[in-house]
Amino acid sequence: MTVSPALTRPTAPAFALLGSVQIMLISGITVVSVALPAIQDELRLSGGDLALISTAYGLAFSGLLLLGGRLADLYGRRRVFMLGLGLFGVASAGAALAPGLGLLLTARFAQGIGAALVAPSAMALLGVLFPDPHRRARATAVWGGLAGIGATGGMLLSGVFAEWASWRWAFGVPVIATALVIVAAPRLLPADRPVRRTRIDILGAVLVTAGLSTLSYGLVESSYGPLIGGAVLLLAFLIVESRTAAPLVRPAFFAVPRRAVALAAIVLGSSGMATSFFFLSLHLQQVRGLSPLLTSAAFLPYGAVLIGTGAVAGRLLARFGVRIVLTTGLITAAAGLVLVGRFDGALIAGLLVLPLGIALTFAGATVAAVTDVPDEQAGLAGGVVNTAMEVGPTLGLSALVSLAGGTTSGYGFALGIAAVAFILMAPIAALLLRNPR
Repeated sequence: MTVSPALTRPTAPAFALLGSVQIMLISGITVVSVALPAIQDELRLSGGDLALISTAYGLAFSGLLLLGGRLADLYGRRRVFMLGLGLFGVASAGAALAPGLGLLLTARFAQGIGAALVAPSAMALLGVLFPDPHRRARATAVWGGLAGIGATGGMLLSGVFAEWASWRWAFGVPVIATALVIVAAPRLLPADRPVRRTRIDILGAVLVTAGLSTLSYGLVESSYGPLIGGAVLLLAFLIVESRTAAPLVRPAFFAVPRRAVALAAIVLGSSGMATSFFFLSLHLQQVRGLSPLLTSAAFLPYGAVLIGTGAVAGRLLARFGVRIVLTTGLITAAAGLVLVGRFDGALIAGLLVLPLGIALTFAGATVAAVTDVPDEQAGLAGGVVNTAMEVGPTLGLSALVSLAGGTTSGYGFALGIAAVAFILMAPIAALLLRNPR
């Protein structure tokens, strides 16, 4: 009898390695947030330059995730995982040593490309490590909470580097971490199975990458031209995918009600988390006069709740089912947004309630999104889930910052609107996730 390589290796260290990488990739989005003023001063950049540095990583990351997932399915998950890690590490070194805007911006884009190869490959490897459906569901539930931990960790590290060291350490630390993972991965992760090579849907990859990147840029810059152009490119992508023999992703993949509501919840959850970070960081520094380090420290309770909830998410899903966990998470997150949006004595309670709701939302939605996905599409499913995670902050920030009107008094109103969106999503999730298990 042939024993699967995944069953001969300890799964806990392998999962810890993959989870650490996922946290590192997500933290790459927020790790420069508090340090942006220091970067501006040292490199003599404009406000527009800072916006490009902030968004370059996310644009490349989100735009290439579907292609990254498909490559993992076609060419081997561990192989693509290692390739992406190598690129991410080299790009991080380039950013750490960048003497000016040109190299820093190029490095941030390259980081995003590497992350787009790594993230879906890592998620697809969960299915190999945990072939039992129940253990896989518990592992996936924990995985769903890692994004919040990564985003919060990035904020904390950003403040530490800005206060006590140099912003360059925000890129130097990932170089060290990536090198350690590359050494350990061959020993801990299962080797790739033989895969059936087929042609890559190049046209679809170009259309979805260009569409998501253009749309995201339009949202960030509030420019109608890129918004319309991105929408047209994505429509063309759907038309091409419905007609090609070997599509990047068939439109029917999104037509499953369970998966559609799960992806919508992931978009909403990542949007709510990112916008609350953005408004709270500005409020604490501009209104309350806190330093970057103290601003980052304010998110410690947030991170602690995320970690604690993620640790028990699998057991909660096994006991109560996806529908109850997800709907509870949406309602709890809505309450947390309202508390945070008051910016008064209720803020501390909000920093405890909001991450609880976000973690439950991510856990339930991630499991629902990948349930019943064929093994040959596991990488693609990981790319879709991560795309939803990356698109959410862009959508949320662009919409809610506009609603806030650029004033601190408008922050609470914008977060209240976000809370309403969570409340409206809860009954939709309860209706479409009728099978609670």
